[in-house]
Amino acid sequence: MIFENNQIQTLIFQAIDELNALREEELIDKSPSTALYGQASPLDSVDLVNLLLSIEEFLEDEFDISFTIANEKAMSLKNSPFKSVASLTDYLTTELATADS
Repeated sequence: MIFENNQIQTLIFQAIDELNALREEELIDKSPSTALYGQASPLDSVDLVNLLLSIEEFLEDEFDISFTIANEKAMSLKNSPFKSVASLTDYLTTELATADS
């Protein structure tokens, strides 16, 4: 199955909505430029893991795709796919297209 960037970004935004519903402090912006990792990010490590797990669950529930986002390849990339919503969107769009072929 080929995914468009906007489909993946929508899944990420759904996961952000889910995470925001549980947060008492600063809400996470739903923007392609939102930092997910690093000093500019409003997420701590537990939040990031929860976000990634939510995205994996949405992929499974909505598209019947089982995919581990924080896999060895993602962790070893020079440019982290977890840097921002845009970088995660691009990474997932590419990886899901490759995994399907």
